[in-house]
Amino acid sequence: MKLFVVHLKQDDPKKCTASKLKRFRLVKFLHKVRDTPFGTVILNPFSEKAFSPLDRKRIERRGLVAIDCSWVNVDEVFKFRIRGISRCLPFLIAVNPTNYGKPTKLSTVEALSAALYITGFRKEAERLLSIFKWGVHFINLNLELLESYSQARNSFEIVELQKDFSEKL
Repeated sequence: MKLFVVHLKQDDPKKCTASKLKRFRLVKFLHKVRDTPFGTVILNPFSEKAFSPLDRKRIERRGLVAIDCSWVNVDEVFKFRIRGISRCLPFLIAVNPTNYGKPTKLSTVEALSAALYITGFRKEAERLLSIFKWGVHFINLNLELLESYSQARNSFEIVELQKDFSEKL
């Protein structure tokens, strides 16, 4: 499976989860958004279509891309069309030290791991998170959500699950 990160060097290098993933040779870095391979699934918080288990086959064939940028610049980075298939991750809660407890403000490793978990690549998701002291807590805190999302049949069901969870909160 091919995991890519478009690394835009906007974060503190000491806190950058993508850099650590690269050091462990778990992802391949791309340095420009336009370098994303054709047909990959791109995690895009502004996508109109929710990420779902249906994206598994495309990830197996083409790969998965996360764009590593600062949340401060996220609007600017994603305002242009990105080649590939954009998908928005469903509601999850961050456990990374920078955004602990904040809904949807995931680090790059959390985003990649969530996508892998939802598409049935649980061992791969756990492997990515295992190199961070706090990594295991991401799955533990979001287990009910991740399990529900991984059982959804399509993006529509993911959106419905999100609505149910947000009403409970």
